[in-house]
Amino acid sequence: MTAASPIIFFLALLSFMASLPVHSFQYDVGGDRGWAVPPSNDSAFYNQWASRNRFQVGDTLRFNYEKDSVMAVDEQEYDKCASPHPIFFSNNGSTQFDLDQPGLFYFISGVPGHCGRGQKMIVKVLGGSPVPVVSPPPDEKGGDESPPETGSAKTRSAFVLPALVPVLIGFIVPLIGLA
Repeated sequence: MTAASPIIFFLALLSFMASLPVHSFQYDVGGDRGWAVPPSNDSAFYNQWASRNRFQVGDTLRFNYEKDSVMAVDEQEYDKCASPHPIFFSNNGSTQFDLDQPGLFYFISGVPGHCGRGQKMIVKVLGGSPVPVVSPPPDEKGGDESPPETGSAKTRSAFVLPALVPVLIGFIVPLIGLA
């Protein structure tokens, strides 16, 4: 093996790892219920739905609705259930919203009175590790907790090298004779 062989191998390995697929998901907001005014005894429905999921940067929310709208707003407008200038607005019946940064996203219905009746939601988006998260299996005892929504898997490329740097250093250092 020549002196350049370990370096060529390392570069090939690095190139391969940089293109490993990482899963992102598309979540149907509200599951089968979609985006609609919840029953009067279930005004926390959407926040409960959101809390059962683990949203990552790159995931997508899909709002399905009839004769309604969806608005992304700031926290104060969320609390007021009104927004004269939303961050995002759509009323096409099937709206996709990309979660493009970590943090909190606030959504309300744009139809007067719907937000006040519970058609609003806060989504917490996690940043950091692009490693896919495996959802636990549904509760086999039939408990009250619903399993996390799984969404529709789609693939995006992501650079996963930072988590593997210690492994690579441990591998390459002996090859180039620094140990």
